[in-house]
Amino acid sequence: MGIRSRAGSGFSTPAGWRDRKFEGTGGALKRIALVLLLLCSTLGSAPSPALSEDYSQKRSRMVDLQLENRDIRDVRVLAAMRRVPRHEFVLAEFRDQAYEDRALPIIESQTISQPYIVALMTQSAALRPTDRVLEVGTGSGYQAAVLGELAAEVYSIEIVEPLAESAAGLLERLGYSNVQVRYGDGYQGWEEHAPFDAILITAAAPRLPRLLVEQLKVGGRMVVPIDNEYGHQDLVRYTKTEDGLEHDIITGVQFVPMTGEIRK
Repeated sequence: MGIRSRAGSGFSTPAGWRDRKFEGTGGALKRIALVLLLLCSTLGSAPSPALSEDYSQKRSRMVDLQLENRDIRDVRVLAAMRRVPRHEFVLAEFRDQAYEDRALPIIESQTISQPYIVALMTQSAALRPTDRVLEVGTGSGYQAAVLGELAAEVYSIEIVEPLAESAAGLLERLGYSNVQVRYGDGYQGWEEHAPFDAILITAAAPRLPRLLVEQLKVGGRMVVPIDNEYGHQDLVRYTKTEDGLEHDIITGVQFVPMTGEIRK
């Protein structure tokens, strides 16, 4: 869903301005100042095509240098990362850094993960176009948008209510109709839409969330950062089989802690 601008490309002269008389050099300067003021106001209200193109170029460079140049090989993931406008999901004061390979602060003292980690988690989930995916920890909605580019249905849960509301509105505005966001404790999952083909958890859990394993299909993948015995975190992929769980440690990571019932 896009937003249609109602602003015109020109500007109208204020009522009575044509009839005002300016005398001498001072009057001419005032007249020029008014014209410049109106022109600047009009330009400021319209989106800049050059700026939009600049973001597109930065996004393309991000994929080329930070993802494809490393170990992101899934062509669908790379294409999704080229499409999703990360600058829409960060605070305005950090938009110029949106396509750098770094985490950035968002509202409620939370962060948006660096693009490489988002791509790595998504690639590790091995998503298919028909998959139903659960995300725990919506944040600003960036990871959910990437998932929405790749899967048929995405259900995302956020424990911080202002974040859930903000992300839901932004994802709707950007047209991600296959992504649903709700406020709640992600440890409980989203049982009415289970079982899921994949579950991604975007905060570090102190242990494997067993309630979420129950909502995973046989053959399904769960990608989650887990606290390890050394006081660090490992990004782990669990695959559910008929006999239990298989797991692979992908890499070391640093995420904000998962909160809620899992900490009890």
